[in-house]
Amino acid sequence: MALFTMLQLRASLPRDARLLGLDPGSKTIGVALSDVSLMLASPYGSIARGKLAANAAEVARIAAKEGVGGLLVGLPLGMDGSFGPAAQAAKDWAMAMGQATGLPVALWDERLSSAAVNRAMIAADVTRSKRAAAVDAAAAAYTLQAALDATKAPAYRHDR
Repeated sequence: MALFTMLQLRASLPRDARLLGLDPGSKTIGVALSDVSLMLASPYGSIARGKLAANAAEVARIAAKEGVGGLLVGLPLGMDGSFGPAAQAAKDWAMAMGQATGLPVALWDERLSSAAVNRAMIAADVTRSKRAAAVDAAAAAYTLQAALDATKAPAYRHDR
């Protein structure tokens, strides 16, 4: 299955379909869910990283339950924007996940999402153990929110 741009993915969604944000890590996959208006992303949970078939079945189950029409997968580009081995692995995984679930997929730059989420949780005085349990889903929500914000339709201005 081919990858979409985020704009193409948004345009292809049926009315009231949500997006599922996925942040694939080495041990867990952070999961986030948009609202039906594609304005707000919220942490949903995490999935233990395992074989693609099992992970795809869980993603498909969540998608069916929540009315998801597409997937957004975090793309770990290098700090200089380079496309390295981690980004290639994420791209390959995203394409395989799209094929296995039958859902359209887009990639979005997720540089520093986990660091930003950790900083916010530390500032909120969240304990280390609670941060560890929540950071994957929060990082997925952070990335999904960035993609939603960057691709939303421009607001109508009343002063023009």
